[in-house]
Amino acid sequence: MPHLPPFDYTPIPYSGPSPEEILALRKEFVNPAIFHYYKKPITIVEGKAQYLFDETGRRYLDGFGGIVTVSVGHCHPEVLAAATVQNETINHTTTIYLNPGIALYAKELAAKMPGNLKVCYFVNSGSEANDLAVLMARAYTQNYDVIALRNAYHGGSPSAMALTSHHTWKYNVPHNHGVQHAMMPDTYRGPFGMDDPDAGKKYAADVGEMIRYGTPGKIAAFIAESIQGVGGTVVFPDGYLKSAYEQARSYGGLCIADEVQAGFGRTGTHFWGFETQGVIPDIVTMAKGIGNGCPLAAVITTPEIAQVLASRIHFNTFGGNPVSMAQGRAVLRVIEKEKLQQNSLEIGAYLTNGFHKLAGKHSIIGEVRGKGLMLGIELVKDRGTKEPAKEECAAVFERCKDLGLLIGKGGLFGNTLRIKPPMCIHQEDADFMLEVIDEALAVV
Repeated sequence: MPHLPPFDYTPIPYSGPSPEEILALRKEFVNPAIFHYYKKPITIVEGKAQYLFDETGRRYLDGFGGIVTVSVGHCHPEVLAAATVQNETINHTTTIYLNPGIALYAKELAAKMPGNLKVCYFVNSGSEANDLAVLMARAYTQNYDVIALRNAYHGGSPSAMALTSHHTWKYNVPHNHGVQHAMMPDTYRGPFGMDDPDAGKKYAADVGEMIRYGTPGKIAAFIAESIQGVGGTVVFPDGYLKSAYEQARSYGGLCIADEVQAGFGRTGTHFWGFETQGVIPDIVTMAKGIGNGCPLAAVITTPEIAQVLASRIHFNTFGGNPVSMAQGRAVLRVIEKEKLQQNSLEIGAYLTNGFHKLAGKHSIIGEVRGKGLMLGIELVKDRGTKEPAKEECAAVFERCKDLGLLIGKGGLFGNTLRIKPPMCIHQEDADFMLEVIDEALAVV
């Protein structure tokens, strides 16, 4: 049986309600739409670095980073210290007063951006960030229609839900909001595969088709995740975003990169996911790992585009609050100091190589894909037909939990294992992960 690497830490004894009591309280008092992982949900009460602890003190390897929200590790001491000091000083001043935190963080975050992307707006979630980005594009271009991608996920608010194309996340209410969805550039299941050197251009041609036949012939924006996250870690073929951006801009649209999951060094080779495609967007949205777990998100654009919001009052009560700014600044420092982008590259390559070896052993693995520490393993019943192995994926997912590894699952058919751990993960953790997934696949 696989064993977690040694970890010199004793969790704080838990004295709260039992898992059964928590579940009963949730059922009675919490929104019933909230879901939980696993047939028998686990209770997580503490986290340290790349590990999580349940109410009994059992340790798990976090292979999903709290849905990719934890970038530098749970309860990182430097991030905690920065937030604590700020909380003890002033825990909220709106942007109607001056405070150094927002100005300093905006400067530091803008320094990570290429081109003229240097004006920052701070909000509280990825949904808010994508809402604001689309508002900004519509105000700037004076156009309304937006092109997003099939299989995309951009948030849960009404307008972000319109950008999203998973039926799982949509309700029986008007949700189009002027959004059309172009073909997903999936080289595994789509018509153009990895062996086609022009796959990127061919998929991007559908963006132009959607604009010509599905809109008034002009658009406000084209938005895409740099790597599809909830959609199953779909990596676009080379040249896709470059060609898609050219199509969008030729019809008056701005280009929005959703970096909510792919940003902050997670791909390993680059700080931002869009850089792996050799493009510079007009607007960039980010959330989740930006604050290592705190409610923080941002939109970054050029001064010219940003100026359009000055025609009205734009305000966000908690956006840019000093505590979130302190935590965001600390995350940037830790990523640099601990070389976490490089670690994502190295451990990501190690895991990818290991997953390919598992694919040689387990025919249920249809494709291994991803970059850095944003990885996916798509499971199929048959490699020839590519029939999705949804039930088998769920069984592997459950077995991994039983063995001490928490990962995600997703994809259009719910048949892709999602591997996105905190970027501080060690090689010994990667070995444990490979052993667990190997054993779980063997059982299936």
